[in-house]
Amino acid sequence: MTQRWKVEVRGVVQGVGFRPYVYRLAERYALTGSVRNSEAGVLIEIQGEDTRIADFMNALPVEAPPMARLLESTTSEIALQEDARFRILESTLAGRAGTLISPDIATCADCVAEIFDPADRRYLYPFLNCTNCGPRFTITRSVPYDRGQTSMAPFTMCARCQAEYDDPGDRRFHAQPNACWECGPQLQLVDSRGVSQSGDPVAEAIRLLKRGSIVAIKGLGGFHLAVDANQSEAVRELRGRKHRGDKPFAMMVADTKALQAICDVSAAEAALLESPQRPIVLLRKVSREYDSLASDGNQLGVFLPYTPLHHLLLAGGDLSALVMTSGNLSDEPIAIENQEAMTSLTAIADYFLLHNREILLRCDDSVMRIVGGQPQFVRRSRGSVPSPILLEHTVPPILAVGGELKNTICLSRDAMAFPGQHIGDLESLSAYDFFKESIEHFQKILEVRPRIIAHDLHPQYIATQWAKRQTGVRLIGVQHHHAHVASCMAENQLTGPVIGVALDGTGYGTDGEAWGGEVLIASLQTFERAAHFAYVAMPGGEQVIHEPWRMAASYLWQAFGEAWRNHVPFELLERIPAHRLALVEQMLRKQMRLGMTSSCGRLFDAVAALTLARTEVSYEAQAAITLEGCCDPLATLIPYPFEISEGPCLQIQTAPLFAALTNDLCAGVPSGTISRRFHDGLVNVLAEVVFRVSRRSSLNDVCLSGGCFLNAHLLIGLSDELTAAGLAVHTNKQVSPGDGGLSLGQLAIAASRSQITDADDSAGVQ
Repeated sequence: MTQRWKVEVRGVVQGVGFRPYVYRLAERYALTGSVRNSEAGVLIEIQGEDTRIADFMNALPVEAPPMARLLESTTSEIALQEDARFRILESTLAGRAGTLISPDIATCADCVAEIFDPADRRYLYPFLNCTNCGPRFTITRSVPYDRGQTSMAPFTMCARCQAEYDDPGDRRFHAQPNACWECGPQLQLVDSRGVSQSGDPVAEAIRLLKRGSIVAIKGLGGFHLAVDANQSEAVRELRGRKHRGDKPFAMMVADTKALQAICDVSAAEAALLESPQRPIVLLRKVSREYDSLASDGNQLGVFLPYTPLHHLLLAGGDLSALVMTSGNLSDEPIAIENQEAMTSLTAIADYFLLHNREILLRCDDSVMRIVGGQPQFVRRSRGSVPSPILLEHTVPPILAVGGELKNTICLSRDAMAFPGQHIGDLESLSAYDFFKESIEHFQKILEVRPRIIAHDLHPQYIATQWAKRQTGVRLIGVQHHHAHVASCMAENQLTGPVIGVALDGTGYGTDGEAWGGEVLIASLQTFERAAHFAYVAMPGGEQVIHEPWRMAASYLWQAFGEAWRNHVPFELLERIPAHRLALVEQMLRKQMRLGMTSSCGRLFDAVAALTLARTEVSYEAQAAITLEGCCDPLATLIPYPFEISEGPCLQIQTAPLFAALTNDLCAGVPSGTISRRFHDGLVNVLAEVVFRVSRRSSLNDVCLSGGCFLNAHLLIGLSDELTAAGLAVHTNKQVSPGDGGLSLGQLAIAASRSQITDADDSAGVQ
């Protein structure tokens, strides 16, 4: 029996080879009809024998292109038509876009083979791509994803590229960025004064890098600053010019084989490195060869080439490894425009490898690691944005603006949440401008105008202040640690109540203090504080973040009072200027300028300062990262003790910890053993607190979130303890557990509260 069906497919189905795939599938089953892009996604009409249509529909989601993501499809029978064949039609434009834009995708194996094939017309061309790879998100102005809506619009395809583009059987059929030497973008190498350099730009850039020069390279989502990773003097020069301090650099190598003598690479880590997303992956170092890139901890950030230009730079073995760090001054957004880079990076880069394809939106590299066999985001950005996270229900249009550090935004549409790319710390005007650009761009490509804006409760956060200046929208304030727990709940499609363990450096508490070591009983609407680390003073306020010895002094003062100095290792004491030491002691004695904190991050700082004689840090969480890195996996001594104070809200007391820890320091116990005893003790006390809260509340689901859970020892240890006791443990896998995931949690909470007209929009505390 002959039938005609209309099939509407929503999801990531544009720019990923979906229409030619549908065409080939229809040809296989001898069906007529058409396929075209629409605002809703892809619209298919198929006509033929009902059994063949059924076979087509069964195969459609199963055999889809690897980068396609089918979220929803609807079918309906329509009137028969007289079609001679199956056709691919032009896109239609009417109403709101329902399609989703693909992330930027690493160069596929077929295209890499063409780059290095002397017989291919795109031999050594640095901008080749096909429907299975190449730029998407960073070159798209609006949807549908057609060439005229991208930054490839100024480049008119030559006859041969156009023929590929028009041929349904070609790998480049409707590949919007399709180009070649004759008609596409081109490279140019200039010095820091803007003077063009002669010769082949790639070959000359390789020569300059080998000579020790710093080269700013325009990529997919912005500029990288590159040096030869094997030249330690060049690395030090880049670190100095960029004011990078000790913060690690990422390294790009040609393939995983190049890592064999440098890092341990598991099968899961290799798969992540080689995935189409091509994130930076944190690997365990087995050599000190590249300590100049990452001297703290035992990890090195590594990634593989993801553009044709990267492959060309690392081909042939002249360069075995490149430092590839974001093209910006420290704490500034990544540069994307040629003139912007020439202005902002001229004091850093000796040369600039430019191209003339516009980058429409900044997008830093994603950073990931494998923890307990599972991928974990440290930073979710290029390769993953703007892929959505599916929510349990359709929600109103909501914009969540995130926090102050590691900022991301998140926008909802229907039953999907769209976390934005990494924006960074909102501490500069340029970062604030990027924050606003991201909001506008996401609203444009999703064709959504929010009716609700969710924000952090901290009144001084720049994102919060921006939110409160908006008009015509409902504002919903969300407590920082509630948002962390909710981010985990949202991606695991939990509504609660759950036991939420939220551990981080700082977040504005409902009592006005700096929270950060919290156990909550939380739903998506409200939360109750069930336990926390006992408050301790912060002598000097936020200065404690940069000088962790101050927190060590505060914890020791709390534990030992006036005798606290007797418990400080001499090596640490002699590194602290006497006048600063006296001032902090005076602050603690007289309670001067002392905010209070329950932060687990500050506890890590104090332990690291004592264990490693660390007085200062040059980037966030440096002390904690170093402490985790020195943890001895073979140490089997008894974990350090804590004490739990009973009451309606349990409190974790740290005095027993510091008594035992300082005894070990005086006895000369190795730092690796002390670190292991601390980590194991922290796992034990947190597990015991969760067990007690579970018994009180009869709750079985536990959500672990917050920046401290980027510590693998803590995450794996606590997860294992809770799972062994029969609790269901949930973690962040689609967003970072750190502040980069806050906006998703804010959105989920705002969506839930929006269903209650009399909800408390400022806190949501029971």
